[in-house]
Amino acid sequence: MTLFSNPTIRTAGGILASGAMVALYALGGAAWLLGFVLLVPWLRTLDTSPTLAATLRRAYLMTLAYTAAAFAWFGIALGLYAQVGAATGVALLLLAAPLFQPQFLVFALVRHITRHRYGAVLGALAGAAAWAAMQRLVPGLLGDTIGHGLYPSRLLRQGADVGGTAGLTVLLLLANEGVAAALARRSGGLRAVARPLALAALVPALLAGYGLAVLSASPGPAGKPLRMGLIQSNIVAYDRQRQEKGTHAVVREVLDTHFAMSYDAVVRQHADAVLWPETAYPTTFGNPKSEAGAEFDREILAIVNSAGVPFVFGTYDRDSAGEYNAAAFVQPGTGLMGFYRKTRLFPLTEYVPAWLDGPLLRRWLPWTGDWRPGNGARVFPLRLADGREIPVLPLICLDDVDTNLAIDGARLGAQAILTMSNDSWFTATALGAEMHQVAAAFRSIETRLPQFRATTNGFSAAIDATGSVLAGTRMGERTLVIADVPVGVPRRTLMVLWGDWVGLAASAFLVVLAAWSASPSWRRTAHAPAPARPGLLEPVNVAVLPPAARIVAGLLHAFARGSLLWMCAALLLNEALRTNTLAQVRIFSAFFLVPEAAAWCVLFLFSAKASIANGRLVLTRDARRLELALSDIATVQCWRLPIPCPGISLQLACGRRYALALDNPGVLAAALVAAGGPPVKVRTRAVIQAYAQAGLAIRRSRLDHPFAKFVLLPLALAIPAFHLHQHISYGSAFGEYYSFGLRAYLTAFALWWAAWSIGVVLSEALLRSAIEAGTLLVAWLRPARAVDVRQRLERGGHVALFLGLPAWLLVTVYRA
Repeated sequence: MTLFSNPTIRTAGGILASGAMVALYALGGAAWLLGFVLLVPWLRTLDTSPTLAATLRRAYLMTLAYTAAAFAWFGIALGLYAQVGAATGVALLLLAAPLFQPQFLVFALVRHITRHRYGAVLGALAGAAAWAAMQRLVPGLLGDTIGHGLYPSRLLRQGADVGGTAGLTVLLLLANEGVAAALARRSGGLRAVARPLALAALVPALLAGYGLAVLSASPGPAGKPLRMGLIQSNIVAYDRQRQEKGTHAVVREVLDTHFAMSYDAVVRQHADAVLWPETAYPTTFGNPKSEAGAEFDREILAIVNSAGVPFVFGTYDRDSAGEYNAAAFVQPGTGLMGFYRKTRLFPLTEYVPAWLDGPLLRRWLPWTGDWRPGNGARVFPLRLADGREIPVLPLICLDDVDTNLAIDGARLGAQAILTMSNDSWFTATALGAEMHQVAAAFRSIETRLPQFRATTNGFSAAIDATGSVLAGTRMGERTLVIADVPVGVPRRTLMVLWGDWVGLAASAFLVVLAAWSASPSWRRTAHAPAPARPGLLEPVNVAVLPPAARIVAGLLHAFARGSLLWMCAALLLNEALRTNTLAQVRIFSAFFLVPEAAAWCVLFLFSAKASIANGRLVLTRDARRLELALSDIATVQCWRLPIPCPGISLQLACGRRYALALDNPGVLAAALVAAGGPPVKVRTRAVIQAYAQAGLAIRRSRLDHPFAKFVLLPLALAIPAFHLHQHISYGSAFGEYYSFGLRAYLTAFALWWAAWSIGVVLSEALLRSAIEAGTLLVAWLRPARAVDVRQRLERGGHVALFLGLPAWLLVTVYRA
């Protein structure tokens, strides 16, 4: 037996191998090639994981390895900033690794579940979708994703204008899955590994082909270039310098340095405009806090007027709500044109959420910030001395990791991006500043907008529409960057037209997959087929529930269904709620979807396969197997209440009990009897027995499939309603699209679709309550008629739902 035959050693080795490749990948350069294989060792450990718990443990270990390999610099910077030491900062970062990189846990969970049910191909697709959806739902603190690692490849990174960095990440995950699948099949020979390897190789081939097509096309705007002067002063640690020299002396030094470098840029280098970095003017501008501040403001205005070119610089702004990290636009002869206020603030260091803020936190963490966030992208005109007016999009520091801000700016008509950053965080570790610039460069690729980026001491650069750095600085140097970059109206990329669509598409894919997986009820039949041979039952899905698990799942299920009735009443009584779709979505998600999903997760955690063979009931889950001799089963009893779903209880002769939840317990009960097990006992009143038999006797139609009922029907209702809304509000069927773009149009339609979906679910809940109550009443009064009446009520429910709702909509449209 070799060392690597030990499962624990193999698992640790696989995770460490992936972590080592991640460390190299993060360094950039030729290591971008590792992007197509860096997760393969970890994926192979997941493939051999026997249980869901083991899978999640391996995912947790991978979050630690990934965070340590790619983001140790962040822990060092955090520790130094908080003055707790680099080692403590790294330790805190690793402690928070699952929160810092939650996509690994979600990816592993969804991949394991889907592979367990549907095989490797759908498992790979679902895992990649879960990764993208999670990063869309909970964006990384630093906006990081593995797609960023393809930046050194000028060809492959061009694909970001189609699907963004999220699209590149999905393709990398699928390529890694292909290589992992080939390794798993290597014992089958060349033919077995050829197909997954070919699919894995298809990813870089497609990206390279697309990149070649983009780069060989027109390079971009051919007009007069914009010549910007980027100031990198290499003045850092303002707070420490204030304590040593005083605030006035620090501001004086900062301004004198920037004035001198700006003079060089304008007079000697003939720059059209000047860009200073984030918070280069370390106090409020235009709203001074003191007479000294007012004097500094007047100096800046005098310098701008003397230079004769516009200045854009990082400063502070304030109003009655508080203070903002801002960018000031100052025009010669005009003065202050306006401010852009930073939208994406860094947690704790720049702001504290209201629910967390307080005197106690401020005492524990005195370095926490209290800035207020801005309200999104803004585009400002940069009026040049030669008469040109160039619309530009300002972004400050962490703003440039937000794809949506850049897209919004492009839609507002920006022709260039001006990025300001204070990268003094990364003084001790230049890797962080380099990764930050890579993230910023992808905003140019996604929108095809050139970018001018000024930092205090990091990597200042001029970046063209392909993401290439035309001119730049090194870390920690005082220098001036002068760059001429052509600007003009860029071509509209798919990212600008559709927005950051990959995460949304991935989420929709997972919702459809979950609906399909959780909807076996529509396939139920009135009479279960008998086993092919006595004593043999093909495997069926069951959940072996301990008493506590059944209680928890039952309470969650009951709460979710009861919440639907409560929401019906709330909508009837609250007119404001009826007209607020977003509030409806939030309530529906919190009170129905979340508890229903939690109940499903409980059932999944205890799921197994049940089969009968050789006189035994066999329950299997992954590598675990439980065999119960039929002769040892004393009683088989159907559940009195189908909560959280129908099921049966088995009691052995020794007294031990097993509760099995399954969609149609009649299948398993009949198979147990046919194989020689004990007869099924029904210890309940005649009313409940008649009611239960009526439910089992119903043959479900295709109209009962959740996809038909809760996806297609709401879509059919939403389309005409949305069409009417567009005509009333905007004058045509595509009025909102012409006025505000495709993203706004699709978002509005999605809200209408969501509103109708919620309406259909609530209508179904009311109808279901009426059907169940009517069946129970008939079972009490006329037990023999329960099945017939139940069938009639079910047909009436179909008519009310599939004909009544469209009829109501038609009447409403006619009246309108």
